[in-house]
Amino acid sequence: MFKTATTTIVAGAVAFALTAGIAAAQTTKLRIQTHFSPETLSGQMAAEFIEDISAMSNGEIQVEMFYASSVVKSAETFDAAATGILDCDMTGGSYQTGKNPAFQFAGDLTGGYANPYQQYAWLLHNDGYATLNKLYNKHGMEFVGWWIPGPESLSSTKPLRGVDDFRNWKFRSPPGIITLVFKNLGASPIVMDFNEIFTALETGIIDGADAANLTNNVGLGLYDIAEHTNFPGFHSMPADHLACRKDVWDAMPAHHKAIMKVGMQALGLKNTTINEVKNAQTAKDLRAKGINLYEWSPEELAKYRDAVQKGWTEFATTPEAKSLLNSHLDFLREMGAMK
Repeated sequence: MFKTATTTIVAGAVAFALTAGIAAAQTTKLRIQTHFSPETLSGQMAAEFIEDISAMSNGEIQVEMFYASSVVKSAETFDAAATGILDCDMTGGSYQTGKNPAFQFAGDLTGGYANPYQQYAWLLHNDGYATLNKLYNKHGMEFVGWWIPGPESLSSTKPLRGVDDFRNWKFRSPPGIITLVFKNLGASPIVMDFNEIFTALETGIIDGADAANLTNNVGLGLYDIAEHTNFPGFHSMPADHLACRKDVWDAMPAHHKAIMKVGMQALGLKNTTINEVKNAQTAKDLRAKGINLYEWSPEELAKYRDAVQKGWTEFATTPEAKSLLNSHLDFLREMGAMK
């Protein structure tokens, strides 16, 4: 009798604990938009990120992902998240330079970092999260992480052998410092949404595009029209971000926040390394198809980098922009990667 009663009490206690645990479990539901289509390599990596955070949270984090900017235009994603149409923005900080030019330096130093690993080092080992959130929090958002595909390659219907080929070159440009730098080099940048590029290139509105790296450019179909590109890339290495509305982030339990941050760090590593592998293979495939890949000489690269450094100073017009730019530059100098 005693044994039976004890067993009943223990079983009841276990059942109560399990019930309490289930009741205590919190669910985080997020609506996230990315500008990448599901067919691109980056779109596939975004889907893998969702699977990872769902598995790590035992299904407590649930994401509804909107691909190819299907809810609002790419540049409007940040505001859509900040105002409650979405919960998180998975595009890039440089789309928000109209709010503050500091957002340029929250995503792309345009030739400052030689590779993604240097840029991740600034984020992880130079108090980068706190530095970025001084900016993001002012706009009702929380910076969660970066994923960096690596240096981008331009696509063009005309040769891109050096700086002189930028003269009178009409191209799709993202907003931000790129428009300033390329305009100073004689090009005609046209800011347009990510998903308008193919049609604009096909109809001749533009001669080329600053869109993505080789592999993602293939996913966008750009080399079906544009027979010229550059590789390795040098002009831009944007960090796509994940940023969530501040009140949504603050409401998450601590373990959900940790899962999201660690999930983004894992996505960053996987994304950067797979793009290195894919871009090398893509370069071989494009050459075999007759696409012209130009590797710029040190002299031509020096001309571009000189224009970029002038552009940094010209673009950093607010205290936040100057502070963020100086944080990057000080870090690069400390590493001996810049004089």
